Amino acid sequence: MRVRVSTSVFLVATLTSGFVSADVAKGIDFLNSGDVAAAAEEFAAAYESGEPEGAFYLGRLFELGLGTEQDEMRAANLYNAAAEAGSPKAQARLGLMYHEGRVLLRDYVEGTRLLCAAADAGDPDGMLNCGLAYQMGRGVETNEARAIELWEASAAQNNVLAINVLGQTSLENGDLAAAVGYFKKSADLGNAGGMYEYAKLLSVGSEPNYVEAYAYANLAIVRGLTDAIAFRDSLETVMTSDDIIAGQAMAREWTEARILEESANSSGN
Repeated sequence: MRVRVSTSVFLVATLTSGFVSADVAKGIDFLNSGDVAAAAEEFAAAYESGEPEGAFYLGRLFELGLGTEQDEMRAANLYNAAAEAGSPKAQARLGLMYHEGRVLLRDYVEGTRLLCAAADAGDPDGMLNCGLAYQMGRGVETNEARAIELWEASAAQNNVLAINVLGQTSLENGDLAAAVGYFKKSADLGNAGGMYEYAKLLSVGSEPNYVEAYAYANLAIVRGLTDAIAFRDSLETVMTSDDIIAGQAMAREWTEARILEESANSSGN
């Protein structure tokens, strides 16, 4: 099944027109600042001037219901238009919609084709999900080696989900050292799931590091991972008062260093 592009999409009808090409990045800046209406105008203008990424970002607004009523089928139409024009982001999102089989009829072959097209274009989400398709044999023959190759390429672009998948795969394969390395990288990128998994690994073995485990569990919790609460509290039962205070200080120092880093990066831009 292929999605037909609607001619009633928000403010646009075709991929090309005589208008001057708009800057999608400007629309993203508006979106990040909370001005959804201005962002939508920029994305629509970009789409009309022939930029497929404009259609992709418009689709995201409709899919998430940002500044408009949620309309997932209209989002799919926009993703399809952008995907056919070569947008890797749209190919990846549309491929997932085919795999989900909720808005569109489930079609693993078409979904995987789109995901892997995005992967071939270097999109990290495409690489992650094309790899998952190869791992599970959805729309392609199962190929674990190819899956790992794609996840590694995605992880090289700091895709934390790919890094976590590699960490979990390493655990399942009995490579504890590799798992620790992957989850540490994910944790230091600020991912709550990576923080939690890294904390758990730190707490086991012949020489557990309860202080660092406690710090990363604490960090995961404030990032919304409530599953880590019971784990953090259980650590307190085997830690000294001084070690608990040290773990709390480590978490605070990590947070302060991240704030300073983000502030420096913002000033540099």
